[in-house]
Amino acid sequence: MNLYDDLKWRGLLKDISSPKIEELLNKGGLTFYIGTDPTGDSLHIGHFSSFLIATRLKKAGHNPLLLIGGATGQIGDPKPTTERAMITKEEVNHNVEALTNQVKKIFGFEIVNNYDWSQNINFIDYLRDYGKYFSINYMLDKDIIKRRLEAGITYTEFSYMIMQSLDFLWLYENKKCIMQVAGQDQWGNITAGIDLIRKKTGKEAYGFTMPLITKKDGTKFGKTEGNAIWLDINKTSSYEMYQFFINTEDEMVIDYLKKLTFLSKEEIEEIAKIHTEKPELRMAQKRLAEEVITFLHGHEEYEKALKISESLFSEEVTKLSSDEIITSLKGVPKIDIILKDNIVDALVNSKIVSSKREAREFINANAISINNKKINDLNYILDDKDTIEGKVLIIKKGKKNYYLGMVKN
Repeated sequence: MNLYDDLKWRGLLKDISSPKIEELLNKGGLTFYIGTDPTGDSLHIGHFSSFLIATRLKKAGHNPLLLIGGATGQIGDPKPTTERAMITKEEVNHNVEALTNQVKKIFGFEIVNNYDWSQNINFIDYLRDYGKYFSINYMLDKDIIKRRLEAGITYTEFSYMIMQSLDFLWLYENKKCIMQVAGQDQWGNITAGIDLIRKKTGKEAYGFTMPLITKKDGTKFGKTEGNAIWLDINKTSSYEMYQFFINTEDEMVIDYLKKLTFLSKEEIEEIAKIHTEKPELRMAQKRLAEEVITFLHGHEEYEKALKISESLFSEEVTKLSSDEIITSLKGVPKIDIILKDNIVDALVNSKIVSSKREAREFINANAISINNKKINDLNYILDDKDTIEGKVLIIKKGKKNYYLGMVKN
């Protein structure tokens, strides 16, 4: 299967600017760019599919450039419903440095920063050399602008399209970059850049978009939606990422395998067959987690995430380190535990239960566990043997309520 057909099969092509793109992609050897604004100090899983496309093209013999928007990040791409909050220049510079290091480590792409060529353009030159090529009617016809007109849009946001088009022109003239790749929400900006290049140089440039990765309910993966899954292992541990993927909806997991892994069509179709016949095995979700974590952080981190996942909710939990448990359960309520306390007093003092009577009811019903071991003795005394490395223990109440006990000396 050639590159173009592979991208189509994976559902990674949304809009293309020209039929020539099929030939260009299959031929190899072109320079293209994909961009991101430094609104955070790490990429998240919503970026991952886009950057994997760049890797797919690189494997096929193309030359990717990653543009980090040190200039456009100070302005903000218009959001569909409201103005994007500006961040300080200091934050932008910090995020640019962090993203540059992250992308080099994970993907190995050449990095460019649009602040380098934008910082010395004065306002008069901006209007004369670039603004005159954009008619107001043309800009108003772009989807993202039309959607904002009723709510209102500032001149700053309105100008973002010109700034991104300027980027494409600069890369075309200075890096021989003839194609831009982006998510489908950037289609208006891509075509504006293509038009600017044609008007300024008389030459043709190209672009294509990919569908945004979404959940079953249509919401996209990203920090705006909350609970972002970051590519930075210090912000999202391998275990947390494993749990995210292992809980992927059955209806979506094959689509994610196509878009987020390099597994072949034959491999994915075989996984899909097993998944359809025995979804309870969660084979597709497990393979998705393995492929993504291994790509981002290495096989050792995947094995670590798997070990924690398999041990955390069994009596094998005592074989984990206290650091592994604290990292893995950082979203679980933390409670203070004093050793030598009676189990009833410990439950009441930590507010796991509201009264001693309720504590006794849970214990008598076999509904209290320490490190996944049932406690059914009302006179049970907590001591060092209940802890992991003398630092932590896990208390479970009922079927789903977990608490991370932090041992107090």
